[in-house]
Amino acid sequence: MPLKVIGAGLGRSASLSLKTALEELGFAKCYHMTELLDHPEHVLIWDAAARGEIVDWDDLFQDYQATVDWPGCTFYSVLATIYPDAKVILTLDDGERWYETTRNSIYQVGHAFPTWLTPFLPKMRRLGG
Repeated sequence: MPLKVIGAGLGRSASLSLKTALEELGFAKCYHMTELLDHPEHVLIWDAAARGEIVDWDDLFQDYQATVDWPGCTFYSVLATIYPDAKVILTLDDGERWYETTRNSIYQVGHAFPTWLTPFLPKMRRLGG
């Protein structure tokens, strides 16, 4: 099943609310960073994508109709090319408010991620800018 919705907004820009709304509207399931906790095997796929390797996106997203948040947002332009009929949604937040929220949440609990996920996080962070 091809992706129908691609979220281009960074985490902490209402992406979890967007995931919930999309699933309520029938775009279930929606891939969100929380999927990595349920599917640690996906880390290797995202890591390969971050290194520029070829990824079987259809296989990764076989059970999903949408993706929002990290790590999918990092590859929104690639995914939009592969799934040209998908709608791309960009969620934004005020820059300073986003920075403060992100610094006080994601970066504060970074040490709480499982150890198998920790080496993966910096690679994705560098890709994002």
